[in-house]
Amino acid sequence: MREILIVGGGYAGFYTAWGLARKLGRDEARVTVVDPRPYMTYQPFLPEVLAGSVEARHAAVSLRRHLRRARLIAGTVTEIRNSARTVTVRPETGPEYELAYDILVVTAGAVTRTFPIPGISEEAFGLKHVEEAVAIRDRLLASFDVAATLPRGPERRRLLTVTFVGGGFSGVEGFGELLSLATALLGHYPELDAEELDFHLVEARGRILPEVGDGPGAWVVRALEKRGARVHLNTQLVSAVGGHVVLSNGEQLDSGLIVWAAGNAPNPVVRNHTDLPVDERGLLVVRADLRVGTESEAVADVWAAGDDAAVPDLAVGQPGAHTVPNAQHAVRQGKLLAKNIVATLRGRPTRNYVHHSLGVVATLGLGRGIFQYRRLVIKGFPAWLMHRGYHVLAVPTWERKVRVLAVWITATFYGRDIVSLAAVQRPREAFVSEGNPRHGEPVDAPTR
Repeated sequence: MREILIVGGGYAGFYTAWGLARKLGRDEARVTVVDPRPYMTYQPFLPEVLAGSVEARHAAVSLRRHLRRARLIAGTVTEIRNSARTVTVRPETGPEYELAYDILVVTAGAVTRTFPIPGISEEAFGLKHVEEAVAIRDRLLASFDVAATLPRGPERRRLLTVTFVGGGFSGVEGFGELLSLATALLGHYPELDAEELDFHLVEARGRILPEVGDGPGAWVVRALEKRGARVHLNTQLVSAVGGHVVLSNGEQLDSGLIVWAAGNAPNPVVRNHTDLPVDERGLLVVRADLRVGTESEAVADVWAAGDDAAVPDLAVGQPGAHTVPNAQHAVRQGKLLAKNIVATLRGRPTRNYVHHSLGVVATLGLGRGIFQYRRLVIKGFPAWLMHRGYHVLAVPTWERKVRVLAVWITATFYGRDIVSLAAVQRPREAFVSEGNPRHGEPVDAPTR
């Protein structure tokens, strides 16, 4: 029996394994998925996890529940040696070991792109995983609780100041949803005023949301600023030491919450620890049918898709164009990859990946959104409904669809849950301290 090894259980990896499980006979091949997390994160829901509109666990799709025919290994692939048909796996506990394969699928997923900015690694949260989204929400809620007990002044102002770095989809959606939550929280905190909220979005380029046109992007900036936020374009973060934010335009502020959403970088195992061909960006060189290699020469039995693969974009019709790293492509590439692997095992021809964009849609907070398909632009409440409709259809499995819909329906009548569970990051503190209060500790320090 042939061994199919899938490196990474994100969008592309999950859909590849899911498709193989449904198409392969029990004696055709065994599928193994290696990933450090036991779930696939549905990242488009992370901004709504921030705002409490989606429960955290509902944005995570269990691998064991839905990939029952696959062997799942909790660990990280640290090296790929295709010349020996092996990968090195670092498990959660114990020493590293080698795992052999006959067919390799690389869908390791991208990592957060960072820069050596002082204070970032100590103060900022990323926005790529469920745990980070939960921690950001709890930090804001805990800050409101503390701020409500303080008199007006610098410390109260700091607790109510939020800084997002990165004006792409992840940053703008997260920023808009957290701003929506903070504004709604004021109704529960009569001690605080709207003018005390200080939300900043920092973007190095001259515009935000590069996936939409200049006009819609400018409208989003105006819409955010109308809600009291400040958008800093053509501006970089210089320092964040101790939560003191220094911007390249000379402005400085003390921020109680800093979120880094400034794009993605190739996974280190793909960029630095493989003998497979990679391009100048550190992405795997991939053919149109998702095999690793060039059109003239493919690497036998090695496939790739998702954020770490430079997949030719045949729908654009321009030589050298590659698909953008988003969920829309990763899901469809994973589905096609499963079909192509089965086709090769059964001696049938493969199909090239061609997908015409369905447009882009983003949430900007409860009841606010933007959608663009070519020249068609829809703004406000209708776009927000389209965002929710599309993603409840796109999230895998009916079980997750029903759970998400149930939370949305409940929130329609009773509002979002505003309980902070920040203490869950220190679950033994009450037990160890024997109930004695501790003073002088920061509100929910970022997890390292």
